Amino acid sequence: MMAKNKEPRPPSYAISVVGLSGTEKDKGNCGVGKSCLCNRFIRSKADEYYPEHTSVLSTIDFGGRVVNNDHFLYWGDVTQSGEDGIECRIHVIEQTEFIDDQTFLPHRSTNLQPYIKRAAASKLQSAEKLMYICTDQLGLEQDFEQKQMPEGKLSIDGFLLCIDVSQGCNRKFDDQLKFVNNLYIQLSKSKKPIIIAATKCDECVDHYLREVQAFASNKKNLVVVETSARFNVNVETCFTALVQMMDKTRGKPKIIPYLDAYKTQRQLVVTATDKFEKLVQTVRDYHATWKTVSNKLKNHPDYEEYINLEGTKKAKNTFSRHIEQLKQEHIRKRREEYINALPRALNTLLSNLDEIEHLSWSEALKLMEKRPDFQSCFVVLEKTPWDETDHIDKVNDRRIPFDLLTTLEAEKVYQNHVQHLISEKRRVEMKEKFKKTLEKIQFISPGQPWEEVICFVMEDEAFKYITDADSKEVYSRHQREIVEKAKEEFQEMLFEHSELFYDLDLNATPSSDKMSEIHAVLSEEPRYKALQKLAPDRESLLLKHIGFVYHPTKETCLSGQNCMDIKVEQLLANSLLQLDHGRSNLYHDSANIDKVNLFILGKDGLAQELANEIRTQSTDDEYALDGKIYELDLRPVDAKSPYLLTQLWTSAFKPHGCFCVFNSIESLNFIGECIGKIRTEASQIRRDKYMANLPFTLILANQRDSISKNLPILRHQGQQLANKLQCPFVDVPAGTYPRKFNETQIKQALRGVLEAVKHNFDVVSPVPTIKDLSEADLRIVMCAMCGDPFSVDLILSPFLDSHSCSAAQAGQSNSLMLDKIIGEKRRRIQITILSYHSSIGVRKDELVHGYILVYSAKRKASMGMLRAFLSEVQDTIPVQLVAVTDSQADFFENEAIKELMTEGEHIATEITAKFTALYSLSQYHRQTEVFTLFFSDVLEKKNMIENSYMSDSTRETTHTSEDVFPRSPRGSSLDYNYPDSEDDAEGPPPYSPIGDDVRLLPTPSDRSKYRLDLEGNEYPIHSTPLNCHDHERNHKVPPPIKPKPLVPKTNVKKLDPNLLKTIEAGIGKNPRKQPSRVPTAPQEDIDQSDNYAEPIDTIFKHKGFADDIYAVPDDSQNRIIKVRNSIVINAQGDEENGYSDRISRSHGERRPSKYKYKSKTLFSKAKSYYRRTHSDASDDEAFTTSKTKRKGRHRGSEEDPLLSPVETWKGGIDNPAITSDQESDDKKMKKKTQKVKEEKKKKKTKALNPPIRRNWESNYFGMPLQDLVTPEKPIPLFVEKCVQFIEDTGLCTEGLYRVSGNKTDQDNIQKQFDQDHNISLESMEVTVNAVAGALKAFFADLPDPLIPYSLHQELLETSKILDKTERLHELKEIVKKFHPVNYDVFKYIITHLNRVSQQYKTNFMTADNLSICFWPTLMRPDFENRAFLSTTKIHQSVIETFIQQCQFFFYNGEIVEAPNTLACQPPPSNTVQMVESMVPLQLPPPLQPQLIQPQLPADPLGII
Repeated sequence: MMAKNKEPRPPSYAISVVGLSGTEKDKGNCGVGKSCLCNRFIRSKADEYYPEHTSVLSTIDFGGRVVNNDHFLYWGDVTQSGEDGIECRIHVIEQTEFIDDQTFLPHRSTNLQPYIKRAAASKLQSAEKLMYICTDQLGLEQDFEQKQMPEGKLSIDGFLLCIDVSQGCNRKFDDQLKFVNNLYIQLSKSKKPIIIAATKCDECVDHYLREVQAFASNKKNLVVVETSARFNVNVETCFTALVQMMDKTRGKPKIIPYLDAYKTQRQLVVTATDKFEKLVQTVRDYHATWKTVSNKLKNHPDYEEYINLEGTKKAKNTFSRHIEQLKQEHIRKRREEYINALPRALNTLLSNLDEIEHLSWSEALKLMEKRPDFQSCFVVLEKTPWDETDHIDKVNDRRIPFDLLTTLEAEKVYQNHVQHLISEKRRVEMKEKFKKTLEKIQFISPGQPWEEVICFVMEDEAFKYITDADSKEVYSRHQREIVEKAKEEFQEMLFEHSELFYDLDLNATPSSDKMSEIHAVLSEEPRYKALQKLAPDRESLLLKHIGFVYHPTKETCLSGQNCMDIKVEQLLANSLLQLDHGRSNLYHDSANIDKVNLFILGKDGLAQELANEIRTQSTDDEYALDGKIYELDLRPVDAKSPYLLTQLWTSAFKPHGCFCVFNSIESLNFIGECIGKIRTEASQIRRDKYMANLPFTLILANQRDSISKNLPILRHQGQQLANKLQCPFVDVPAGTYPRKFNETQIKQALRGVLEAVKHNFDVVSPVPTIKDLSEADLRIVMCAMCGDPFSVDLILSPFLDSHSCSAAQAGQSNSLMLDKIIGEKRRRIQITILSYHSSIGVRKDELVHGYILVYSAKRKASMGMLRAFLSEVQDTIPVQLVAVTDSQADFFENEAIKELMTEGEHIATEITAKFTALYSLSQYHRQTEVFTLFFSDVLEKKNMIENSYMSDSTRETTHTSEDVFPRSPRGSSLDYNYPDSEDDAEGPPPYSPIGDDVRLLPTPSDRSKYRLDLEGNEYPIHSTPLNCHDHERNHKVPPPIKPKPLVPKTNVKKLDPNLLKTIEAGIGKNPRKQPSRVPTAPQEDIDQSDNYAEPIDTIFKHKGFADDIYAVPDDSQNRIIKVRNSIVINAQGDEENGYSDRISRSHGERRPSKYKYKSKTLFSKAKSYYRRTHSDASDDEAFTTSKTKRKGRHRGSEEDPLLSPVETWKGGIDNPAITSDQESDDKKMKKKTQKVKEEKKKKKTKALNPPIRRNWESNYFGMPLQDLVTPEKPIPLFVEKCVQFIEDTGLCTEGLYRVSGNKTDQDNIQKQFDQDHNISLESMEVTVNAVAGALKAFFADLPDPLIPYSLHQELLETSKILDKTERLHELKEIVKKFHPVNYDVFKYIITHLNRVSQQYKTNFMTADNLSICFWPTLMRPDFENRAFLSTTKIHQSVIETFIQQCQFFFYNGEIVEAPNTLACQPPPSNTVQMVESMVPLQLPPPLQPQLIQPQLPADPLGII
């Protein structure tokens, strides 16, 4: 049964291949092709086909298992499938005769019969006989496939009789035929099928083939198949035909003549070759190797087919030819590139016709080799020719191989180059001659067509020589020049008439009357008439100028790249060593420094001693510092050396710092002089910014014996010199040391150098902004006109050449900081350098303490622009005028310069401003001291300027312009939030609860005593004791006073009553004791629960208010509160409620005017324009018209609402503002102050609990946190919804959590949630800021803060830990002490804030900013607690740390490096203080006087 189920085996046949065999005498010196035929049939692949098979064997090979002492070979078997699909297995035996390689006679075997009888045997037997593959197999059978003949015996089923029809090798065909005839007779006796295979038909002799066919025709049923084993033609056919004769059931194959079969086979090969070549052509790199390509292609069918047909060798040859073609093509292209580049190289090296006109090519080659640029154009190779070297692979090297120039092709290029220079020289000469001819023709005007001019130049020699195209090109160039000149003069004329354009606000649109006025004035100018034929261009220039005047930006500046803003940014970026990298890379870059180059400066061998000490502490010049190895390169320099400056400036050595060592007063003085010389040499003579900012470190050497008594004096003087030079001072450490220098000193000095390197890597942001106003004591704007004929570094040299100059903060690319001692204190002065067009927006909208107005004494337009700008500046702001020219001699030699300098000095005299001149040829006038008096004047008037600015801020609507001073989260300037809804657009009522005795903002002098955090919190810097009434003074509302009757005003909207309560909650006693002009709100409007000034997180907010309203006690000035950004701005700029009027009157006796009303020069210039366009009307009529336009308190488009021309005209030019009665004001103020004091004494203090913000009952908000969560949902649902909404829709919102949302929307969110906890915030269509405000309000309403009060002290103590890692681990332990509910919610909200901070590049909310916004909400500050108040900054830094290290605290992550960790680290306690060079001022946390460096006593020795 099992046998029946087995599949039947395919039939097996054994075929014996026979033919002429024997010795060389019998068969000639080559066989008849039996072996090749068997080889091709059994292993048809080209790689397995061996054309050579020998029959001459050694005795050993003959006795091997392959031959096995037999005269036949077993070739193996192959399975074939016929056309009918029936398979069969064919075993192939080759009958041959092996010859002994010694005797050249047939080997003796077991069968001693002659070949003819042996070949006809039908039974073959040979035990363990192996399959034959090739001759190389003999003796190495183990290296080839070992397959045995089946069962050691085979029965022959048919014979394949081979007849060689080629021209035999020493063999007669007749003898072969005779042998075959005898063999056939013997074979036929076996009764087995026989087929004749005519072999080697590819070398066929025709009559041999015919004889074979004739031989076969004489035999019965004998078939001849014409074959070629070499080309694999009909090989398979002959075996298949024989099988069919043995098995009649098979289909009879068609016998195809050799030529037809050959054509078919060759067509197959050609097709496969084409496909393979296409595959190979996909390789485009001539460096590719066959091994790599074959591995990639081995599975491709086209590749496999070609390999089977032609073999790997041919495939590799094909590939090699292709690679060679690619290489030659590459070389050809490179040669073409070189030849094409040769003319450019010749133009570079041999551009002078006079040098090469008579030189041969070989002489020219020698001349080129001497040129300095030769190496940049040509390369001399060691090996030649160039196309056989690896230079062909250097694609990026465009230099021409020098040996290529020896070719005739290169010489021809040279000859063409010489001829081209000759013809070009002549052509240029004639074109220039023709150009001069055109310049002599006076009547050619801008825009005149060529056709009108050609008739006047027809006879010109140059015109006849050059082509028409050249003549038109020269005329076009001439036209461009005169047109460009005319346009420049026209543009210059427009700037000279700047007053005509700069009398409108920014972003305005000139009316038709204004345009008519402009044309009427300009049409009288010759420069206006010069563009008569180019009227459209002239109109376009005028409109472009007007457009720029009303919408000025840096990008649209008419001076292009000569814009003052662009040039200033570029100069400051280079001069202040600020690199354009992100701040995040600052410490990364400096951390990569592994080699430190140091100069050591000392006297009397002290420098060498310090260098030796450092080398003693080093190992092979490698120094270990803070866990890192630095390679030190030390260069000791003796301070007395006459070659001191030469030694410092070496191209091969760029120092990172300089150690200056001293051990006596004399050496300290000498060191100070040397540093001064070095800095002067670097900044003024060599202009080496790198060396000018080289960090110096003063090191005091240890004293011995009697000299040690001078150590305190040396220490003191060294510290003072370090402060003056703005460099670190390294003192001698406490204790006794035998050596002059201690390891601690050296390490400290090295750290100082590395810190200085970090500082020098600070960044420059491309945006011209001033982001942190609290950094500077004074803000000065220097204005200069774009295109003035002086370099920017000239006007900045008084600052940049000063050692007290440093870079402004990142982002302030047009600003610098000066540290100057003005009066008795060191002041930080921020100088912002702007063009006049950028300064206009600053003048109108920003707080500026003073202006430095620069103009060129060589340019009328520069003075015109200055006049136009100065006319609109308020006369409370000090001004310094600076005239720039080459030298003082210009004043006497040039009338135009004299006139402009005189005019500038005259204007300065009229307006009581400072005037000075800068001379490009003089160094003295570039010193910073030129502006010292001006800075002092500005400092004196600082309070008045800021009060005036605050008043103006309440009157005027902010206009959008180029934001030169954008508001910073840390800034103290006002942020104007425009209303988003009708509810938010309400203005103040006819009366205000804010009387004149209450100031919304402290004066600048007050603010200098406070430090501002990111929410605008103020806290005192100095620790001044508070008196016992501070609590009452700061937390109680002033007593209600009955309001005076006021005249009703139209269109006045009432202020939200809740807003009045909020303002009243922050009102305290007025320190300035000014008389009350407007009473506070009535008694019944005051909620007794609201008499606390709380952080805005816990009280009601109005849209018109900013996010921060804080009450903070001051030291001794009795100043009460700061309500920042609390002015409600009407969207249309209306100020009809009298609010701003009261504010302005509370700050001074008169309203500020403008300088144009103080200077007759400025006023008369503006008046002259007015008269020229209104010549038919009188001045009084003109001003009456102006008065009509400004009726009421509406802000006009041209003037301050308080300073309309009609008012100022009545008051005179010098005093345009209306003054008030000071004596009356003083009396009112005294009465008001006394009344307020009496009322405040009656007030009672209240507990800490914050006032309830809501005006509705809620069963959710204000509830304990434990009541709002479950173990399954540990996060309150409202918090979850708000966070999800913010992260889904507004994570990148600018000012998230800082910008307050709509108060009504916040209340609606909570009310709707109270009614339905499943409410969707998305469906409510509220803003992200409203949701953020509602979320903060949720935490503010909790009965207890999220961070328990019990842990506040622990947090405070932990934050003082010096080691960062230890501090963070301690904080982590404190967090674990939270109640589980508080912990889960705190973790959730801190994780959310961390995600917000990660988007700081778009929302501008860093962890620092977020912590300032959130710490009062999370910690519920107790502002009545004096101790808590003094540590607000520390608590804020704790929240910042939680946000930054969120992953560490809650998710077991790694500690991350914060962008700026200085804010949250305790002060250093080491005794040796390092004075960092040029670092922006870092104000200390409040009430920590130990952080404030004490001032040094006076210099007893007088060396500084």
